[in-house]
Amino acid sequence: MTVATTPAASPTFESVDALVAALQGVGYFADRRLATAVFLALKLQRPLLLEGEPGVGKTELAKALSQVLGRALLRLQCFDGLEQREALYEWNYAAQLLHLRAAEGRAPTAELEQEVYQPHYLVRRPLLQALEAPSPGALLLIDEVDRADEPFEAFLLEYLGEYQVSIPELGTVRAAVAPVTILTSNRTRELNDAVKRRCLYHWLDYPERERELAIVRALVPEAPRRLADQVAAFVQQLRSAPFGGQFQRSPGIAETVEWARALVALDTLALDPEVVVETSGILFKQRDDIAALNQALASDVLDAATRIEAAG
Repeated sequence: MTVATTPAASPTFESVDALVAALQGVGYFADRRLATAVFLALKLQRPLLLEGEPGVGKTELAKALSQVLGRALLRLQCFDGLEQREALYEWNYAAQLLHLRAAEGRAPTAELEQEVYQPHYLVRRPLLQALEAPSPGALLLIDEVDRADEPFEAFLLEYLGEYQVSIPELGTVRAAVAPVTILTSNRTRELNDAVKRRCLYHWLDYPERERELAIVRALVPEAPRRLADQVAAFVQQLRSAPFGGQFQRSPGIAETVEWARALVALDTLALDPEVVVETSGILFKQRDDIAALNQALASDVLDAATRIEAAG
């Protein structure tokens, strides 16, 4: 089965600035370098590989982009041992067997084989769904691709390079509309160069203070202005020297936002060491990290954050 490829609709954004504004409209604050990478991926119809620490907004970007493009979001969550049938398709064996039993003795074996290997017996998984999505097309998120193994990376090459896949019983399936494709990686291992060559690349880092503050204000509008300022400054200091080296993992943007919501729920007007320690389980998910953030350290981080606020 071959589906003819037709040009995808032109990106709805005339400039990088227009894309930045559109993403902000759905609550995602992208810096210009990231927005440029996304804009080019749309313009050139190339997959975009995003690497970075957990919690910096890689997956959220795909969700936001699907909203501003008006495309259905299809998500392929990768894991160790992921197989092609879980990503692309598998045959509905029960339905095929029922068909064979019903047609037993009615037709030659070769003819029956052709009947059961038809598209309506396919169980479509995210990759095939993305290729067959009607206009305006789909956005396919291949999430945490570094968790899959190297044979799965090799399997992805045909899709990433040509927006097509081969199904032995049916032939080649090519995209009618090129899917917008975003791959994310936490870099738990190095990806194959062949995958990287087929993608545009962007390293997504933690946001600078002003952008993180804008995110908190947008997503937690009920937070008092003073509290939002403190939350952003405090988390920035937690990630920075000399404090960041004391923790196994720095809080991500999602933890910052969730912490702000929790503090509002506690009717907190301003941070103090006691409330920081009491709510540290929202910022950190490791027992050792929670234990490390005692009141003395919380006080030091608060002092440093206050100095940064005053200077800014």
